[in-house]
Amino acid sequence: MLGKAVIHSPTGGHATNNHPKKGERIAVDPIRRIKDIKAISKLTESNARNHLLFVMGINNGLRAGDLVRLKVRDVRYLKPGDSLTIKEGKTGKDNILVVNKTVYKALQLYLETVQPADDDYVFASRKGNSHIQSQAVSKLVKNWCKAINLRGNYGCHTLRKTWGYQQRIQHGVGFEILCKRYNHNSPAITMRYLGIEDREVHDVLMNEIG
Repeated sequence: MLGKAVIHSPTGGHATNNHPKKGERIAVDPIRRIKDIKAISKLTESNARNHLLFVMGINNGLRAGDLVRLKVRDVRYLKPGDSLTIKEGKTGKDNILVVNKTVYKALQLYLETVQPADDDYVFASRKGNSHIQSQAVSKLVKNWCKAINLRGNYGCHTLRKTWGYQQRIQHGVGFEILCKRYNHNSPAITMRYLGIEDREVHDVLMNEIG
């Protein structure tokens, strides 16, 4: 179980208790409102690398640890609709990165602005010749959310969770498909991971009959 209690109000707000019991982890939140996603996207446009990280993260649902291992040669010639097979570092399973129009636009901005070499990491660290680490991604996400006064607990998994949350809430994608994408063992795990099970039950109970 994730060490986080979430209390939903009828208006859709939530209060969080981020004090986990011993041995449990604090769960990070997805970005729930589209206006907040747009605000962070705008905020990051001044840094092409960070903008691509945000846009690619919320549009693919891959772990940050897998995104940061990408090299420029892996993505330079991808067009909208193209996909790239990657092996997940955590599970060893194959997964895919897909380029939609939004990702493609951010990728082109990155290539034109940074002008990286094929052997460079897409999300290169400013220190040495390696890529940024998951801890650095977490810090970036926290700073972005703080900059737009977004309350909650955020980290590198926020990007991955935001993809699934928006797919479910905005587009009605079923948990079975999201489970497959996340490489979870069951849809029940995906439901808990996204933290929207209770909210959906509340919404169903608000439906009037008779």
